[in-house]
Amino acid sequence: MSAKKDFIRDIIAKDLSSGKHATTITRFPPEPNGYLHLGHARAICLNFGIAEENAESGGRCHLRFDDTNPAKEETEYVESIKRDVAWLGFEWGEHLYFASDYFTFFYDCAVHLIREGKAYVDEQSIEDIRANRGSVTEPGKESPYRDRSVEENLSRFEAMKNGEIGEGEAVLRAKIDMAAANMNMRDPVLYRVLHAAHHNTGNQWKIYPMYDFAHPLEDAKEHITHSLCTLEFEDHRPLYDWVVANCPVPAVPRQIEFSRLNFTYTVMSKRKLLELVNQGVVEGWDDPRMPTLSGARRRGIPPEAIRRVCEETGITKQVGVTDIALLEFEIRRLLNASAPRRMAVMDPVKVVLVNYDESRSEMMKVVNNPEDETAGEREVPLTRELWIERDDFMIDAPRKYFRLKPEGAVRLRGGYIIKHVGHEVDENGEVTEIHCEYLEGTVGQPAPEGIKCKTAIHWVSVPHAQEAEVRLYDRLFKVENPDAAEGGYQSVLNPDSLQVLTGVKVEPSLAEMEPGEGCQFERQGYFCADSKEYVKGGRLVFNRTVALRDSWK
Repeated sequence: MSAKKDFIRDIIAKDLSSGKHATTITRFPPEPNGYLHLGHARAICLNFGIAEENAESGGRCHLRFDDTNPAKEETEYVESIKRDVAWLGFEWGEHLYFASDYFTFFYDCAVHLIREGKAYVDEQSIEDIRANRGSVTEPGKESPYRDRSVEENLSRFEAMKNGEIGEGEAVLRAKIDMAAANMNMRDPVLYRVLHAAHHNTGNQWKIYPMYDFAHPLEDAKEHITHSLCTLEFEDHRPLYDWVVANCPVPAVPRQIEFSRLNFTYTVMSKRKLLELVNQGVVEGWDDPRMPTLSGARRRGIPPEAIRRVCEETGITKQVGVTDIALLEFEIRRLLNASAPRRMAVMDPVKVVLVNYDESRSEMMKVVNNPEDETAGEREVPLTRELWIERDDFMIDAPRKYFRLKPEGAVRLRGGYIIKHVGHEVDENGEVTEIHCEYLEGTVGQPAPEGIKCKTAIHWVSVPHAQEAEVRLYDRLFKVENPDAAEGGYQSVLNPDSLQVLTGVKVEPSLAEMEPGEGCQFERQGYFCADSKEYVKGGRLVFNRTVALRDSWK
């Protein structure tokens, strides 16, 4: 077993040491009705992590799609979920399953319940069923169809299966207790009629099982030992156990609940995320502002950062919200150690080195990553004309401004110290060109006596510069808890969550990256080549993963 400790791992360790189980079999069971988001990461890391920790004894984790609702599920979501789980670093091997592969098994279990007098076909309207369910203080009312004979229930259920009964005209319900304190046990619906094509079974079925009926049967069918669910399923556990106890199943899994992973400045509801996509608020499920795993991947977030947050926040039953700043901190920590440095000028203004020959060009050696001694150096061309950031020069500079200013000096990253000798402005007072002299012999050397130079700035050679589009992504919402906003979650969308910069000047190496590859733009932040629109040697589009510092404190 791993050194990781939490109440679920303690339960599993006890079950293994007592001989109750020879190994542990878990599952990650997403419904393919949307893309996975950050909230799913804890469940993925927990289920697959436990399997890895028990690999020597045959531990494994199944990737299983709970595809029992054809009205909302699509193959697109199935494929995206596979990519996301693999991207997080987990493998399911041969253990890929679909609930829809068990439809015949579910049906046989339903027939078994009918024969045992524990299920019946109810032909009340959905509204009447809901109204007769009762409340937390009042018992429900029994359906007038509750005492049908076994033969009549079998016949009507067969009619449902054959498509002879319309949608909403009949359901199959468990016969449990309409006065149960737990509302989930008041004759819950097990099957409903849906005349919809399924992505896996086509038009074969006209009836589909409810999640609370299918889920325990899937676990039992696959011999799952520990069915790990988030806390919203805690009240459903008695029904889970009832289904397992009353159906002919090959194994008895145990459901255990834990708190889900929530983040500030996000929404985790699939419904709300789908609204953002369908209403064009974002450009798709993989928009880098979305809290989806595909959005995180496109933004350049390392999967290790997400796994690390899951590990740090742990597994408990305590409901809480994790500060998104923790994830951003982990992203910075990882990328600071691993990301190569590159130079990109976001808001360029031209510098002319007046004492540098127009025909001259030389290669400056620049450190790739000062945090990694093995990263080495790269060569960057330097010429008479350079681009620097507009805010790296100030005419009326304050006393503690250490970048370029009139009569001041600054070092070019990896290159010479340059000294201001003049500048040009347009009719609006905007600087159009800066004139400087370079100081020979200052590459890698201290400033000469009498020259004050306290900082280095990034730059790009004008004739070698590549043009790029840079997208500055930030948090999608401007408040910690968008779900609690009086005007609804969309009333607190951050208008500055995306700023698009064009005409950005970047060093030549940035035209040779692979889509999805990341780096640090010196003094700017961490960026990656957009996985959808970046074209190597062609259109250069970069997404900001995270700024160098937290600007939300």
